[in-house]
Amino acid sequence: MKDFKMFLDSIDELDKRERMEDILKYIKKKFPQLKGEIKWNQPMFSDHGTFIIGFSVAKGHIAMAPEPAVINLFKEEIEKAGYSYTHGLFRIKWTDKVDFDLLDKIVFYNIEDKKDMTKFWR
Repeated sequence: MKDFKMFLDSIDELDKRERMEDILKYIKKKFPQLKGEIKWNQPMFSDHGTFIIGFSVAKGHIAMAPEPAVINLFKEEIEKAGYSYTHGLFRIKWTDKVDFDLLDKIVFYNIEDKKDMTKFWR
């Protein structure tokens, strides 16, 4: 997690830092081909130079940003998981359970859908 150390160290509350680290470690283990990096002061994962998913933290939640097209495609599953969402991200409250199955589907979808993409964003 050396790619994300400075970001994680910036999270003051230990329980929140550990939760964010667990999510990042999970993605890195499940999708080892992804490159973990910090862009715009936020942790994200890319594949062959194209964006897959990014994260940010706020007082009340973790935001996961897989791009608007993916939010639109998975909005019913995001709602079913109990998460709120906007055009470009969905929020997991610090007190919510992380739906790792949904996270897997979203990351896998982006990897597959963008496998031939040469740009960073859609």
